Amino acid sequence: MAIDKALRPALLLSIVLLLFSACNKNTVYSKYESLPEDKGWPKDQKINFEVDITDIQSPHNVFINVRNADSYPYRNLFLFLHTKYPDGKTVTDTLECTLANEKGEWLGKGAGDLWDNNIPFKLNAKFPMAGKYVFTFEQAMRAGGQNYIDPLPMILDVGLTIEKVETK
Repeated sequence: MAIDKALRPALLLSIVLLLFSACNKNTVYSKYESLPEDKGWPKDQKINFEVDITDIQSPHNVFINVRNADSYPYRNLFLFLHTKYPDGKTVTDTLECTLANEKGEWLGKGAGDLWDNNIPFKLNAKFPMAGKYVFTFEQAMRAGGQNYIDPLPMILDVGLTIEKVETK
């Protein structure tokens, strides 16, 4: 079922409000950055999240959030995630985010033609030092060989959520 473009902003606002109301007390950071639906995600557009981490004793879960339209033409999304530590050290991870199963059925939570995925990146991880971390996302989708899909269509938002693990 397609959603009328005029109703899409209201639906997105409703989803965002629902997400904020569903946040639990263990959420340290949660933010999305929107991408232009009509233009797609250019290969050279980086998405940055700056997070101040103060608690280095507690374990944390780190999630990558991806919102796509059901017209997204692929089952997965490859990303480069550059993590810059407070001391300036940078680590790069290449990630595959699976958005649909082998049958082409979308994973995550759907609302109309929008799908939200909360993909675990690091579970029960401790940050090694307090300070400002910068998480930078780049789309890394390729159409065979070295040619990037540029721009990448129908990825609407990318986000990052960090939660403290509840200890019993």
